[in-house]
Amino acid sequence: MEIRSVKRKKKKKREEIIKVDRISNLPDSLLHQILLLLPLQSAAITSSLSKRWRSLFLSLPDLDFTSINENPKPPSFSSNSICQLLSLRHHRHTNNLRSLRFRTPITFTSLNSLFRLAVTHQVQDLDVDVTTKDYFNFPRWIVTSQKLRALKLKSSSPGFRLPPSSSIFGGFQKLTSLSLSLVILYNQPHLSDFFTDPNFPLLEKLALENCFGLKELRVCCRLLQEFTLRNSLQLDSLEVSGNRLHRLKVVNCFHSYSEESVVKINTPNLKTFLWNSNAVTTSVHFLDKLLCLRKAFVGVLLLHQDIDSQTQSLFTLLSELSHSYKLQLGNQSVEILSSKKGLVKNHLLPFHNMRFLELHTRFDRHNVQALSCLFKSCPMLNILLLKIINDQTSEKRQWNKDLWDMSNSEIQYWESQTYEVESFLNNLEFVEIHGFLECENEMSLAIFLLRHGKALIKMTLRSSFLCRDNLRRQMIRSQLMGFSKASSKAKISFH
Repeated sequence: MEIRSVKRKKKKKREEIIKVDRISNLPDSLLHQILLLLPLQSAAITSSLSKRWRSLFLSLPDLDFTSINENPKPPSFSSNSICQLLSLRHHRHTNNLRSLRFRTPITFTSLNSLFRLAVTHQVQDLDVDVTTKDYFNFPRWIVTSQKLRALKLKSSSPGFRLPPSSSIFGGFQKLTSLSLSLVILYNQPHLSDFFTDPNFPLLEKLALENCFGLKELRVCCRLLQEFTLRNSLQLDSLEVSGNRLHRLKVVNCFHSYSEESVVKINTPNLKTFLWNSNAVTTSVHFLDKLLCLRKAFVGVLLLHQDIDSQTQSLFTLLSELSHSYKLQLGNQSVEILSSKKGLVKNHLLPFHNMRFLELHTRFDRHNVQALSCLFKSCPMLNILLLKIINDQTSEKRQWNKDLWDMSNSEIQYWESQTYEVESFLNNLEFVEIHGFLECENEMSLAIFLLRHGKALIKMTLRSSFLCRDNLRRQMIRSQLMGFSKASSKAKISFH
């Protein structure tokens, strides 16, 4: 009997343990963290469990409506449903919104209502991507928000207009991050006093994309740390200043064929400079030396054939980047340097701090002298990455495997440069060549670096998919492997 009694007690105890709802006993803050791990639609289902779970869902600090299917067709939610949910939320201090994110087609009325509700709930991080039937004006509800820390406003179509600078004076006092995309500025082409300290006193990160009609832009915020500008094709004048700015990125700008385009940069603590797919401007001015610069990429575009008029501007730009630790040059940048008034007529300031150089080039015969001048300007270089662009316009001559007697004209040229690039050869440790076709230009450089690279540790040659002559490739590789090297540590790797 005693044994049966003990068994019944154990069984009863197990049943009591099973009946205990341990999840509901967790504090609200921890349950919020659990719900935030779920897509919003799944989290909404829990609101039907009980009054407490409904309250938990309606008091979530983060609402991400983009988690309800990535590309719903038709959309699984509407702007009205977002408004309804925001209206149901409690207005207690603990229920204020930390972040709100949505992406939806919307009307002007609904958009204004959503912004008003977001400000009412004291949202701190607002991420909006909308499609409207016509242009809309920047929502003034956002300007008056005293809690907003980060704003990302993107119009997928057709775009939105910015308010006058005078109307936002005194607003955005707490904003630290701002991202705007598809801004229509044909009636407001000059933004010389918009992105300044009086309007954005705490701004640290600014991103502008697809600014149509923008001709003049001035950015001057003392706390700004990162600035990105993309796709401002009509831009003629850019001025950026800030002692704390450490990352500047400008992509696909200055394409208006203007007679005069000006760039002024005053960022003494800049660490990363990315200048990609921009037309060469007529003038570039750096008001302070970039002594802290670590990484720079320069990829310019030639909008017309007058290369000579653009050469000096590119030289000025590169000279101001002479303190960089890492430099990457795009193909057309190398083409300008290879022109008749390029490096042959001009001299770059030495890049004494540079340890990494990446070059994108077709590596035609006319590029050889420019490459030699670049090597001369990098006396302390450790790593060289050469990315060869192989297309129908490239001038390629097959390497004659029997010409090891130094009669090749390009080998003779490289040999004549041995003294000029001696410091470069004494410090170069790693070489990697992409798009290697075993052609004359590439082979001549590889042989020269192997013959004179006293510090060379590894040379990596990555063949192009265009190279299909396996027998010829193997013969050349065998010759390179058996070639006398200046460095006993040098190894050759083929891929």
